[in-house]
Amino acid sequence: MESKLRLRARQFACEMVWLVHKFRQFIARKVVLKMDRIDLKILEALQQDGRLSNADLAQRVSLSPSPCLRRVKQLEESGVIKRYVALLDAAKLGLGLQAYVTVTLEKRRDSQIQAFHAAVSSWPEVLGCFALTGDMDYLLQVVADDLEHFSRFLMDRLLKQEGVANVKSSFVLQAIKNTTALSLKERPL
Repeated sequence: MESKLRLRARQFACEMVWLVHKFRQFIARKVVLKMDRIDLKILEALQQDGRLSNADLAQRVSLSPSPCLRRVKQLEESGVIKRYVALLDAAKLGLGLQAYVTVTLEKRRDSQIQAFHAAVSSWPEVLGCFALTGDMDYLLQVVADDLEHFSRFLMDRLLKQEGVANVKSSFVLQAIKNTTALSLKERPL
């Protein structure tokens, strides 16, 4: 009994060291750009309509077009603005089922984790994959045509992926809030 506790304590310590390491890597990648209220207004406007012309954007944020364009370019080059996209209605495209799937891997070997990341990145049904703390290792946001399509995805891809130990699915009944816009009004400067 005591040896099992020691083994579990050692495993827990290893997991904590791994989490601290990953957290430090995450923090090291975060570089915050100094922004003022005008930058935040530009970002708010572009989040609502990424197709605004520079002239319209400049008018909305009370700038002339040249300084507005310079600010937008700086926000793009710094990576604050990652890209411009069109948001599609999944249901109107026949993708009527949305699910959130939690995944636990058997072991946390680097090769297994990398293989899982590569597989998830290649699956078109997966819109998002997030590494988690807590009981589950990953949360997947999945869309499918219907329950049959989801079942094929689950049985033929996810559960056949090497190292997957446990999967739990929850289906979206109704979207109460679903936005891509970040809240910028309360951001400290």
